[in-house]
Amino acid sequence: MADFIKNPVVPLPDQDPEPQIPAEELVFTDAEKQQIAHWVTRYPTADGAVMRALWLAQEKFGFLPPEVVRLTAEELGIPYAQAYGVATFYTQYYKKKMGRHVLDVCTCFSCQVCGGYDILHYLEEKLGIHKGESTDDGLFTIQEVECLGACGSAPMLQVTNGPFVHNLTPAKVDQLIEDLKQGKTPPFVSVTLPQDEADLGGNRRSDAAAVEAYQTPPVSATVE
Repeated sequence: MADFIKNPVVPLPDQDPEPQIPAEELVFTDAEKQQIAHWVTRYPTADGAVMRALWLAQEKFGFLPPEVVRLTAEELGIPYAQAYGVATFYTQYYKKKMGRHVLDVCTCFSCQVCGGYDILHYLEEKLGIHKGESTDDGLFTIQEVECLGACGSAPMLQVTNGPFVHNLTPAKVDQLIEDLKQGKTPPFVSVTLPQDEADLGGNRRSDAAAVEAYQTPPVSATVE
């Protein structure tokens, strides 16, 4: 144990970091407290509501620095370490201030062999930043992430924990960036499978804002 503390596999977090949210702003409103309390009633123990409560906190503060995680834990009545473990496990929870638009590029196996790294590097070059960084204007952050569950429409990315953008090409990335700069969020797109089109008359989703037909994925130029 002593050797691990002296030579950790990953850097240990700062035990007393400088707060990033002003103390006067570090509060939940009465309505937010009531919402968290309602979620708690839906689980056998309060820690069951930790993911929902952390999500609410992220929506409110924009990200989850340690003081926000602690505030959430105290509101739930659970140990800080328990809430911190959840917040740091999932990439959807932001532990640092992010750009207005977070571009999560999937480079898991299917996307990797279909051009995931090609898209990642194209975005890095286009925006002038590397993965894990944000543009100086605060508009964009690029992240490399694991499987997002849309292997059939690789390469793909997710925009700020929201809509997926499928079947990416450099031209499609260019259009996405321009749309986001103009405040246009991509719609929810349903990607139809061949059997949908051949046997079921096309898309089966009634809530889709847009539809894309299945495409044969490309072959990556870069595998890392």
